[in-house]
Amino acid sequence: MFTSMTTEPIPKLMVKLSVPTIISMLVTSFYNMVDSFFIGMLDDTAATAAVGVAFSLMSVIQATGFFFGQGSGNYISRVLGAKKEEEAKTMASSGFFWSMIFGVVIAVLGLAFRRPLAFLLGATDSCIDHTVSYMTYILIGAPIMTSSLVLNNQTRFQGNAFYAMIGIVSGAVVNIALDPIFMFVLDMGVGGAALATIISQFISFVLLFVGSERSGGIKIRPKCFSPSLVYLKEIFRGGFPSLCRQGLSSVSVICLNNVAGDLGHDAAIAAFGIVSRIMMFANSAMIGFGQGFQPICGYNYGAKKYSRVIEAFWFSVKVSAVFLVVAASVMFVFSPELVLLFRKGDPAVTEIGSYALRVQCIGMPLYSIIIIVNMMLQSAGKAVSASIVAAARQGVFLIPSIFVLSALFGMSGLQFAQTTSDFLSFALALPLGLAFLNEMKTEIKKNEAD
Repeated sequence: MFTSMTTEPIPKLMVKLSVPTIISMLVTSFYNMVDSFFIGMLDDTAATAAVGVAFSLMSVIQATGFFFGQGSGNYISRVLGAKKEEEAKTMASSGFFWSMIFGVVIAVLGLAFRRPLAFLLGATDSCIDHTVSYMTYILIGAPIMTSSLVLNNQTRFQGNAFYAMIGIVSGAVVNIALDPIFMFVLDMGVGGAALATIISQFISFVLLFVGSERSGGIKIRPKCFSPSLVYLKEIFRGGFPSLCRQGLSSVSVICLNNVAGDLGHDAAIAAFGIVSRIMMFANSAMIGFGQGFQPICGYNYGAKKYSRVIEAFWFSVKVSAVFLVVAASVMFVFSPELVLLFRKGDPAVTEIGSYALRVQCIGMPLYSIIIIVNMMLQSAGKAVSASIVAAARQGVFLIPSIFVLSALFGMSGLQFAQTTSDFLSFALALPLGLAFLNEMKTEIKKNEAD
């Protein structure tokens, strides 16, 4: 696989790596969608709102996992491209054990301050009990969730995207089976949905741990763990853009929940929570495609095969743009039906959610540039530029848009906040991406001259 990264035709390689990662990302987002679907059957708007509030906590946990997973994985792909396998082994174990340590910290602090944390995340008095119940199980499973995401990312960056997919998909199947059992048969309600999620995450963790080794990947061993600042610096360099992307997404959801609660209470929180999950499902396909591009970019950039990086970039942009136009069109037309899948019998939720979903579909095709540019800069080790792009869409532009537009236009302004951020992020990402492509073209000309 290592050799094929720098020799196999780009379209064939992209299909081989991106299809499993797309499935993996879709399934990752599916966890929350499944919970939302079954919780919507409880006929309790406050319960649906609670999952929307707890989603920001899930984002924080996932951000931690992606930080260590993408940070270590990007480094691993580059050093493997440069044929430095011992460094790759040390980084793999270091990224894994650091993520587990931070997962334990999140669990301990979160469980100690569950109720004030729930209010901070945007819970209202009417949904606070449901929110705390859901959060309790999610926090208990935080160390497993963070380390599982590291295994998934490291396996993928080594070119074994298929095994990464198997681990994630297996967990999702278990989650679908356990949700109705815990919620309705055992009468555990919202807490049962969270418990089902954590059990399924544990199964994914076990399968990923075993599968990564059996697939010929780098083995995780305590003796290879290094607390060295050198490796932490590389993790930060490669993972900070993911932390910005996922972490600021959590912050923006918290802001959205608080503003939505002020404007429309539980119905608004529930509506935006549903839209977030639908959009997350669509975005996950795009991010999965970008993650299929990442190891190709990392390997070939490390091997100084810049022409292959450029070819893979434009192939990814073109394919993803076509997909996003089609997906946005379908979602725009069927937005009411999509919202109703998660919450029937509440006209306010349907009205707010379907309009917000349609507005966000307008900016969806822009993700083809925003996300692929972000992935390229991150994989090449351009931490500053990658972090700027990652922070823009879910933080730098979105958070001010939430407060400014809602203050000016009320609920309509809040519904337009994400689309406004998307257009501003596109205007930022495009010149940064083109500048880096020109840098590689300059290097290619130098090499040809030599």
